[in-house]
Amino acid sequence: MVFLRQFGIILCFSLLGEILHFLIPFPVPASVYGLVLLLLALCTGVVKLEQVQKTAGFLIEIMPMMFIPAAVGLLDAWPELRPVWIPVSAITFVTTVIVMGATGRTVQSIIRRERGKQV
Repeated sequence: MVFLRQFGIILCFSLLGEILHFLIPFPVPASVYGLVLLLLALCTGVVKLEQVQKTAGFLIEIMPMMFIPAAVGLLDAWPELRPVWIPVSAITFVTTVIVMGATGRTVQSIIRRERGKQV
């Protein structure tokens, strides 16, 4: 029952993200709106971490499974991708390295800041 309640909270924020996406004419995905709203709710204490932690952990654990339909879709689109696969692969590689570097730097700075607060 805990998982259903927590999943319901996460779904409510996803729904709010969909509503914002419909109302605000910016090219921002609805999922991003929902994640930002959930982050704000967690930072302000409207939603406590314990209220979504178990289900969020489960969703993160199964995240690789969510990419399987996208991979199958790429296989279906191979005839269209064949002429441009080299540039697409290069762009994918470069942006992946950039995202990994930015994420690593961000995590390092957060860890350093947290260590500074503990002293």
